[in-house]
Amino acid sequence: MHVSVDSGLCIGCDLCARLCPLTFSMDGKKAEVRDPLGHAREDVSKVADKCPTGAIRVSHAEWTKHLR
Repeated sequence: MHVSVDSGLCIGCDLCARLCPLTFSMDGKKAEVRDPLGHAREDVSKVADKCPTGAIRVSHAEWTKHLR
């Protein structure tokens, strides 16, 4: 899972950091990703949906490493 915060859209409401503090933290007045795997995928997706400006992006792409 890949998680990102668009600092241009973030208004610093800290909703994400309060709801998923292992995944998000506040860097001054903007949110940043602390650990994308800090919370369950479903929880991070719910926080992204609640972000008032849509600044949080979550990609659920699964990457598989192929060994030869």
